[in-house]
Amino acid sequence: MSGESDVPRDGLPGPAPEERPHPEGRRNKQGIRIDPAAEAEKQPRRAVISALVDHEPGVLSRVSGLVSRRQFNIESLTVGPTTVEGHARITMAVEEPDPGIDQIKKQLSKLIPVIAVGELDDDAISTEVALLKVGGEEPDKVHAVTEMYDGTTKDAGPETITVQLTGDTATIDDAVNAFRQFGIIEIARTGPTALAHGSKTTVPGERPAYMGEPTTTADAERERNGSIESDEETNANADRNTEVNTR
Repeated sequence: MSGESDVPRDGLPGPAPEERPHPEGRRNKQGIRIDPAAEAEKQPRRAVISALVDHEPGVLSRVSGLVSRRQFNIESLTVGPTTVEGHARITMAVEEPDPGIDQIKKQLSKLIPVIAVGELDDDAISTEVALLKVGGEEPDKVHAVTEMYDGTTKDAGPETITVQLTGDTATIDDAVNAFRQFGIIEIARTGPTALAHGSKTTVPGERPAYMGEPTTTADAERERNGSIESDEETNANADRNTEVNTR
């Protein structure tokens, strides 16, 4: 009973609850503990992803379908052959936060036709092609702008002029803005295709291929294992033939 009489009726001694120090960024207004790093909004960035795939029917639809099902934002997608017959390179430009970009690479690498996936660095060699059809009322000015961006005139008439431009994405964007003064009637852009700068590999494990050699180290391992199996089978057949001849 004496202990209860020692406690002040208005609470324990010390500062009031609102005057006590509180760690900033540790709890929300409801008092729920949060992780500031996890709660912070991650800004999207533009990334170029390269994937080596088996060039088989439906591989492009499988890759694009996988990305679209997860509602990732694809800016462009190109595909073309590589140095190895039966392989193709898919170049994909996306704009997502870092977790989304990592998820795209992880999901792509799980597809059976995909051999290897990698994200290109900022110093990668990247280029795209654009066709612009503009009004033909001022052909001299259109020609001057075309030359300024090292473009070529593909078609010219009294009403329209079509030009072709090549360069990195920023160059193409600048050129498109310059041609707006003539009135852009139609435009078609391939999106970027890219390779790693210098001696760096475009996708992890990729190596130069000559005379039908495998493109990746994984291919080389499969080919080596296949050769070993072939040698073992040859030796087994030889042993069986020897045994039959002995009999």
